[in-house]
Amino acid sequence: MNLLRDIIMTHFGTNAVLCNGAYPADVPQILVPREQFEDVGWLMKEAGARLAAEWGVDETLFGRGFALLACFARDTEYLLVKCDIPLDDPTFPSLSKKHPTAFRFERQILSLLGLTPTGHVHSDLRPWIKHEDWPVDAWPLRKSFAAAERMPRVEGDYKWVKAEGEGVYEIPVGPVHAGIIEPGHFRFQAMGEDVLNLEQRLGYTHKGIEKRFEQLFWSDGARLAGRVSGDSTVAHALTYCRGVEALSGTVIAPRAAWLRAIMLERERIANHLGDVGAIANDAAFTFFFYQFMRLKESVLRGNQRLFGHRYLMDRVVPGGISADLPADGKVFIDGELATLLTEFERIVNIYDLNASLDDRLRSTGILTAEFARELGTVGYVARASGQPVDCRILAPFSPYDLIPPRMTVLNSGDVHARAWVRIEEVRDSIRLIRELLATLPDGEALTPLGAVPSDCSSFSVVEGWRGEIIYWLQSGPKGEVNRCAVRDPSSVNWLALEQAVHGNIVPDFPLCNKSFNQSYSGNDL
Repeated sequence: MNLLRDIIMTHFGTNAVLCNGAYPADVPQILVPREQFEDVGWLMKEAGARLAAEWGVDETLFGRGFALLACFARDTEYLLVKCDIPLDDPTFPSLSKKHPTAFRFERQILSLLGLTPTGHVHSDLRPWIKHEDWPVDAWPLRKSFAAAERMPRVEGDYKWVKAEGEGVYEIPVGPVHAGIIEPGHFRFQAMGEDVLNLEQRLGYTHKGIEKRFEQLFWSDGARLAGRVSGDSTVAHALTYCRGVEALSGTVIAPRAAWLRAIMLERERIANHLGDVGAIANDAAFTFFFYQFMRLKESVLRGNQRLFGHRYLMDRVVPGGISADLPADGKVFIDGELATLLTEFERIVNIYDLNASLDDRLRSTGILTAEFARELGTVGYVARASGQPVDCRILAPFSPYDLIPPRMTVLNSGDVHARAWVRIEEVRDSIRLIRELLATLPDGEALTPLGAVPSDCSSFSVVEGWRGEIIYWLQSGPKGEVNRCAVRDPSSVNWLALEQAVHGNIVPDFPLCNKSFNQSYSGNDL
């Protein structure tokens, strides 16, 4: 039973059509009239559903026009709603009046596909992802776009939102930063040290990944998915592979499913260790930073020994995994985790008893539960602000349906909460890996991939270490890749950072930013 589907079908009646060739069957895909698409947003808002993703598709290879899809989520349910858009009128009703996450989704749809939202909140149609020095009529995700040809550069100017008044001044940060991080531009307006407003300008790491998928075979796409955001290579590759396996009817071996989960949890541990250390470092607690980076390094070296790559890149492939656990793998991991947990608890105790650090982290960068819910945040950002969302629990797949995680939900919504959720998740990931090893099935780790039929689509979600990752795949007239839509958790959580810094002082922005630690690359694609 899917309550969201029933709401749409009841409201639209014969105007709503369930789409054939959409997988898996428990994620309905419904076609509704374009002129009534805005009604969908209102209905889902009243039902308490969040807008998880929104994207456009060029379906001209099928003899059709364009299409728009929106993904809504509520508790354990997902729903895809689609509307057709004619070639001679590439517009669609905006969902931004009821769903703030549509604010940037729709700017990105306009930038990359040339579909214009009507009724967009504040009429803000500035380019997103696509920068202002691109030609106005360059739509990379249209089939007619020549991706191999160099685009001419034009003169453009991005119009920033400004807070004005006596004593208000502006602080530009980036896009090139002092640290070894990706580029992103932040504009603050402040009075004294108090932050009045923050606006982000991203897109500097746009790589044309969604366009590139269209030029690859299904079996090769996992390598590209693993490079959407390099620190989430397992999670992105896994989400892509689950989508391809759904399309092709491929059932992976139990051993592969278990080993994928072990890799996913090792990725979570490594990144959480680095993040908590980096948060402390931004509060000048360098000792803690070095100790946690030492632990992260030990996990990465363990990855290299076990699976042949520090970050586990290209280890998750369609049909299973490309590197099985070595003969002594279980013994090695048992010893590794025992040492890690002992050291981890010792250092966390120091962290927890440091009054100066506690003073910097508590009540800093508060994201209220109301804002977290309204903005559709995911991952540790959501869970630190009272939102019980974790795909491993709400949308489980094997082996998480048999060995479920324990969800940590805090309510203070500050930097401390976002750090402490990570700490608890390191503990639980260690428990999960131990249970996964104890129940690890024998057998093969790779199953041949079946053929992908034409004109079908699939939807998949995976809880990466930052949160919910979404992939929507569509096959073309010959079974090739027609569209691969990707939504990294950063695409929604970046919006929340802008709200969390209000009322804080400028020196606390690094703490706020690091406690969110969103991916530039994952957002920019």
